[in-house]
Amino acid sequence: MKDSSEFYGIIPPMITPLNPDLSLDVDHTEKMISHLIRGGVHGIFILGTTGESASISQDVKSDLIRLTCKMVLGKIPVLVGITGCSLIESLDLAGIAKDSGADALVAAPPFYVNIDQEELEVYYKRLADEVALPLMLYNMPSHTKISIGLDTIISLSSHPNIIGIKDSSGDLAYFQNLCEAFRGQQDFRIFVGPEEVLAASLELGGHGGVSGGANLFPQLYVKAYEAFEAKDFGRLRELQETILFLSANIYQNATYKSSYLKGLKAAMSLEGLCRGILAPPLFPYSEAEKEALRESLVKVKTKVEKSLNSITKPH
Repeated sequence: MKDSSEFYGIIPPMITPLNPDLSLDVDHTEKMISHLIRGGVHGIFILGTTGESASISQDVKSDLIRLTCKMVLGKIPVLVGITGCSLIESLDLAGIAKDSGADALVAAPPFYVNIDQEELEVYYKRLADEVALPLMLYNMPSHTKISIGLDTIISLSSHPNIIGIKDSSGDLAYFQNLCEAFRGQQDFRIFVGPEEVLAASLELGGHGGVSGGANLFPQLYVKAYEAFEAKDFGRLRELQETILFLSANIYQNATYKSSYLKGLKAAMSLEGLCRGILAPPLFPYSEAEKEALRESLVKVKTKVEKSLNSITKPH
């Protein structure tokens, strides 16, 4: 029987702090991990989309896995992204994750190949057969150009090593169908990616959020999850409004398609949490763009602090 009960709540998709030569920035990585743990997060997900997994080297990936697991020391679960177009490279990362003490793996579909649902299902079954850690599916159709179908997920859920899914489609109807399909199977965990629908996804039956903004303000997202657990829906709505304010002011400051990641890393550099370096083909904000973001960040920090310190009146 699967034991997936340790996976719940807010599991930030941690950024990958980089040096100018694109090696792992160890000092800021250690700072980030301490920051997240102090913020009360329920797990850490490394090497996801926010971690720029498609753009960094295998060496950086292996260094990040080892360092993260060493620092976390089992305090909270560590989930490791192994998405790739090469099965062998994915299996190599899975092996490093197992040897380092990680708790689970996460894999989106291979993205530089045309595949259908049958091929995708066969691929995931082979991956789950060959890795030693539990595997979570990762639906990211905007990047992989294929959505994992509901029937495919239901079929894969019977595999003893597949424990859940992270859905970053942003499609609430799809997410609702997922939750309905697994309403009686709490061992299959369902997480949402886009934080803009965090509250709605929890109310639909999701088990938590893999929220990028929790890199900056982990406590905001943890408090939102705790409000949901306490059935304090007024408080949840208030905190969700603050999350939407953060999204509008940090992720949408320029016309780049990559403005989410540019804005997040720039804001984190202003907070001293990383250097703000992005792996090519992405590049960071200009100094002028960064200064404009600084003003937005001040507004966001003020609103976050106000939300965290407020007490919702009973209705």
